Amino acid sequence: MQCPHCLQHFHDSWTFSHINRDRDKNKLWGTGSTICAGCGRIIVTLGEVAPHPQGGFVQIGEHFRVYPKGISRSPIPSEVPPEFATDYREACIVLPDSEKASAALSRRCLQFLLREKAAIKKGDLANEIQQVLDSKQLPGQLADDLDAVRIIGNFAAHPIKSTHTGEIVDVEPQEAEWSLNLLEGLFDFNFVQAARAKAKRDALNAKLQGAGKPPMKKP
Repeated sequence: MQCPHCLQHFHDSWTFSHINRDRDKNKLWGTGSTICAGCGRIIVTLGEVAPHPQGGFVQIGEHFRVYPKGISRSPIPSEVPPEFATDYREACIVLPDSEKASAALSRRCLQFLLREKAAIKKGDLANEIQQVLDSKQLPGQLADDLDAVRIIGNFAAHPIKSTHTGEIVDVEPQEAEWSLNLLEGLFDFNFVQAARAKAKRDALNAKLQGAGKPPMKKP
């Protein structure tokens, strides 16, 4: 399985424990746990169990992961400021429980990101997306992904998504997941790549200074 902590694949071996009996349908409830062989962190599930003939308990039916919460995604790069990372992280955590809440957090994060990094005039989210697309400041694939959020979310039929980005409203299939993918791409473009480019410029300027030459012009 893939570890939800480190995202590496490992051969899982589960241990199931009994919690208590539920009077509804006389079910035995319990937990399942396994340890990732790579990072050593625990993964815990909750669901129905049954006694094993040789002792202990076995899983019955579907179990729900209770730790860690959220979906398995790459860690947020350290270059992403906390004012953007917080909404993104919460959108990941609540996705398994509520796609509506996750999409609302993602839309709010997206609008804040576009306003802070794309130098656009404030409006509704659909209009702001169009401003960014018209400015052609994003790479082609990332621009297509940004436009797809508006199309998948069907903003024209649900304008509240554009005008009140924090509202909990119905979402289209895959909208919440796609929004998280888009935010990852925008984080990489706006923060990670920018930080790497700055580090390279700083290193080159240090060499130029050591050689008694003027520094590079700022982009």
